[in-house]
Amino acid sequence: MKRIHWYVLAVSATALVIAKALYELRPGFEPGSANAVIWLCLLGFVALLQQHSLPKGGGGSAAFIPFLACALIAPSWMTIAGVALANVVAELISKRTPLKVTFNVAQMSLAIGLAILVYRLLGGQSLVILRHSSLADSSLVTLLPFVALLSVFFAVNTFAVSAAIAATNHGNILRIWKQNTFGAIAYDVLSGPIVFLFAWFYVKSGPLGAAGLAIPLLGARQFYKTNRQLERLNEELLQLMVKAIEARDPYTSGHSRRVARYSKVIARALGLSSRRIDGVGVAALLHDVGKIHEIYAPILRKPGRLTPDEWAIMQTHPIKSAELVETVSHLKHFVAPVRHHHENWDGSGYPDGVVGEAIPLESRIIMFADTIDAMTTDRPYRKALGEGDVRGELLKYRGTQFDPQICDQLLSSPMFSLLFAPDSSDIVPIEVRRVPTPLGVRLVSGL
Repeated sequence: MKRIHWYVLAVSATALVIAKALYELRPGFEPGSANAVIWLCLLGFVALLQQHSLPKGGGGSAAFIPFLACALIAPSWMTIAGVALANVVAELISKRTPLKVTFNVAQMSLAIGLAILVYRLLGGQSLVILRHSSLADSSLVTLLPFVALLSVFFAVNTFAVSAAIAATNHGNILRIWKQNTFGAIAYDVLSGPIVFLFAWFYVKSGPLGAAGLAIPLLGARQFYKTNRQLERLNEELLQLMVKAIEARDPYTSGHSRRVARYSKVIARALGLSSRRIDGVGVAALLHDVGKIHEIYAPILRKPGRLTPDEWAIMQTHPIKSAELVETVSHLKHFVAPVRHHHENWDGSGYPDGVVGEAIPLESRIIMFADTIDAMTTDRPYRKALGEGDVRGELLKYRGTQFDPQICDQLLSSPMFSLLFAPDSSDIVPIEVRRVPTPLGVRLVSGL
């Protein structure tokens, strides 16, 4: 069996153990809780059908709001059963593979089950018991158990999915978890009161009251889903444009995408934030878009060495790239990094002869990545260089072409070897901008 199969089996077995433990805590069927489980899990099912895609094969939805509200009203095995059934039907409608269906159902059952177990162990009780209390009183009584319920659910849910993606793609669990989760932490925190309010509305007003609150929530969810789809469209259009430009020169096919990947590896070696790393990747992806201008076409197709006049023309491409990037409003903050990606540390670069730290950090990183890609790619006049030769070249031009501090940090970092790894699947994809969304995470691809 593959590693992912063992992992799915372990998650499924653990979910069953948790469900059994909850049944033993509160055995039997409770007719009074059945209606809440049915209605709230039905709303959760509708939300599951509106999920959006996340990087590296994950998907997010707002189904956790009615599911966790159900846990507050019926903190028993019945909620796990309802959540599991809602997920099974949603998975079958989405026509996913049996392995994905099994994992998504198991990890959601595990997350909700473990959250309920912790809630019960900390003294949490059904909100039905508190139905005659005010909202403030109910909140105070259940505050600690409720915070624990939320925390356990989000921790188990997001880490379980990140681990599955990592097991499938041979990626880094923590890195994938950060990428899929960090941008939405604030929304997850803010969703806590919504979950409680949703449950309280159901207890006070029944299904119609909860449905009245659910309609605007699902509308907001659709808004976020649309934003995410627009982001993916922007990303794909950028990738398409870059591929069209690179098609002019057979020797640099895939160059911009490789430079983007290398730039992100270098940015990680420098310890930059996730948002800054993404920005470096986007700037690197765009660094040569100016070459789409017709003036460069015959030069790019020329097999031999360039004349001084041709070289002078090619040195204008960072300006053309920056001008093209500037025409897109939400890419304007990438103009400077793109314009200065050929500036040398000692001021001998082009187009403006900028010196030292006056060169944008992103540009200095792209300079490394661009040069490394040139050295590690076969050319008509030489074979690709290996890791040792590249290290020697970087040291040779340290302080002249390259930022010496970046050079030292990169060469001393274990990330340096990733630049020469044949498989770059551990390097996250480029995105233009990420709109954080409330998460109830599941796996939509990758198994």
